[in-house]
Amino acid sequence: MGFSETYENILASMRSGIVAADVDGNIDYINPKALQILDLSPASAINLDIEHLLPEAGKLFKQCRQTGDIRMGNYVARGNQRLVIDAAPIRVEGKIEGVIATLHQLEDFKNAIRFSEDYLKLSKQLDAIFKGSSDGLWVHDSSGIIININTVSEMINGIRAKDVIGKSIYDLIDEGVFEGVVTPEILRTKRQFSTLSYNKKTQKRVLVTGTPILDEGGNVSLIVSNERDLTHWNAVKADLERSRKVAEKYKDEFEELSLLESGQPEIVAESKEMKQVLRIGMKLARMGASNILIQGESGTGKGLLARFIHDNGKRNSKPFIQINCAALPESLLEAELFGYEKGAFTGAREQGKIGLFELAHEGTLFLDEIGDLPLSVQAKLLKYLDDQEILPLGGIQRKKVDCCVIAATNRDLEQLTEQEHFRKDLFFRLNTFRIHIPPLRRRPVDVIKMTEYFLDAYNKEYQVQRRISPEAKLKLQGYRFPGNVRELQNIIKNAVVLSERDLLDEIFTDNTGFGQKMIAGADRTNSGRQYPLRLQDKITSIEKEILSDAITRFRSTRKIAQNLGTSQSSVMRKMKKYNLNR
Repeated sequence: MGFSETYENILASMRSGIVAADVDGNIDYINPKALQILDLSPASAINLDIEHLLPEAGKLFKQCRQTGDIRMGNYVARGNQRLVIDAAPIRVEGKIEGVIATLHQLEDFKNAIRFSEDYLKLSKQLDAIFKGSSDGLWVHDSSGIIININTVSEMINGIRAKDVIGKSIYDLIDEGVFEGVVTPEILRTKRQFSTLSYNKKTQKRVLVTGTPILDEGGNVSLIVSNERDLTHWNAVKADLERSRKVAEKYKDEFEELSLLESGQPEIVAESKEMKQVLRIGMKLARMGASNILIQGESGTGKGLLARFIHDNGKRNSKPFIQINCAALPESLLEAELFGYEKGAFTGAREQGKIGLFELAHEGTLFLDEIGDLPLSVQAKLLKYLDDQEILPLGGIQRKKVDCCVIAATNRDLEQLTEQEHFRKDLFFRLNTFRIHIPPLRRRPVDVIKMTEYFLDAYNKEYQVQRRISPEAKLKLQGYRFPGNVRELQNIIKNAVVLSERDLLDEIFTDNTGFGQKMIAGADRTNSGRQYPLRLQDKITSIEKEILSDAITRFRSTRKIAQNLGTSQSSVMRKMKKYNLNR
C-alpha cells in the first residue's frame, strides 16, 4: 500500500468530516464523514464551490487563505444543522495553495467536550491564574517544593522560573531569593496570611498574600502566593494623581476659554488684559471666595464683573443684592445694610425692616463705591467680615448671615487709609482677593468689539440699521475714553438715535460738532504728539448743562438717574463736582 492510499484510508476512517478546497474555493477532497454530514454524493461534491455549499464556510475559507491563520471553533448553520468548523491553510513550499477544514456536528462536538471537561476546566483555571494576572504568582506544595511561578513573579524577584521550579522554598529563603515568605504561618493556621517584604535584589516593596488549598482531609496540599509590587502601584497612583490634576487643569482652562468665547454678552473680553480679569473672576467664583475687591476707573464695568462672579459661583441660584455706598446718607445707609427693629429711630417703620445683608443670605452682597462708606458703617462692616454676624439698628440679638461680599471702588483705598478716611483693618480684610479692571484706553483692542456690541444692541432697540465704517472704528479705537465703557456706550447710543443716516461716520467727523473734536483728539493720541485736548472741556460743559436742567425737572436723584440713563451715585457725585443743588 502506497503513502497516498494510507493517507486516504486514514482520512476515510476519521469520525470528523474533512473538506479540502483550492485557492478559488472549489472542493478538491471530501471524506465520507463530511459527505454524510452534508448529505452529498462524491460526484456532486468534487469541484463544488464551498461558498455555494456553505456560505459561512466560504467566508471562513477566504479569510484563512488571505491571512494564513488557523481558525478554530467557528459555528456554521446549514438548514437545521449546526456545525463546528476548524480551518487551516494548506501550504506548499511556503505558499498557500488551499484550505483544509474539519467539520463536526454540534451534538458530536458537545459529547467530545464532555469527556475532557475536567481537563479544560483545569487548563482554563491555570491559564487565568498565570497568564491573566498582573501580580506575581507562584505555587508550591505542603513540603515547600515549588511547582510553578509566573513571569511577573520572575520580574519582581529577579529570578527565572526554570532555576527555581522543583526546588524547596526553604532553601531559596536561606539563599536570600525570597523574604517575608508566608508558608510557615499558613501551614500552622491553614488560613490566608499576608505580609510585607522588601526584595534587596530588585529593590521592590512587595505585599505577599498566601492562600492554602486544602485536600479532602482538610490538610494543606498546595499554597498559592500572590505578590503585589507596591513600588509599581505607588508609581501608578502618583501618575494617576498627576493625570487627574492635569485633567482638572485642562477642564478648567477649557471651560474658561468657552466662557470667554460665548459667555456673558455684556462683558467684552478681546484683549488679553480683560481675558485675564475674567479668568481670575472665574477662579474666585468656583472657589466660593468672599471679600473680593474690584478696582477700576468709573465706567469700566465693575458691577458687571461682580455679577459675573456671582453667576458663575455656587451661590448663583441665590440673591445678588447691590447697593451704592455713595448714594445714601450715613444714617440711612446703615439702616439699609443692617436693617432695624421696631421703633429704632424716628420715622422708622412700625414693623421694622430687613437689611440688605439678610436679603443676600446665601447669595452675594455687592458694595459699590466702597471708598465712600462712612467710618461708622465701616466698623460694622468689619465686624460682619470677622464673625459673619450683624446687629440691626435698635436690636439686641445678633443674627448669623452667610453671604459673599464683593466690594468695588474707583478710588485709591490705600491713599484713603493714609488720610484716615478709610479703616486700614477693613482695607486689609477686603483686600483678600483683588481684581483690577484696566481702563478702556489701555485695551484699545476691546473698543471695536464693544462698538459692534452696542451698535447691534441699539439697532435692535430702536429698530434701525445703523453702521460704522472700519475707518471710523479705527478712529474710535484711538480715542482715550476718559469715561471708559460707559462713555463709549453713550457715544454709540447718541449716534444711533440722532443720526439721520444709516452710516454713522458723519457723527464722528462733523466739523462743528462733538464728533470732530473727539476724532481730533483720537488722531492726536495716535500720532504720539501732544496737543491740548479740548473735548473733555466741551463734554463737561454739556454735562453740567444737562444735569442742571434735569435738577429743575425732577424731584429726586433717583428720577434724575433714571431719565439720564445713569446711576444714582453718578448723579450725586457729579452734582457735588459741579456744586449743583436741588
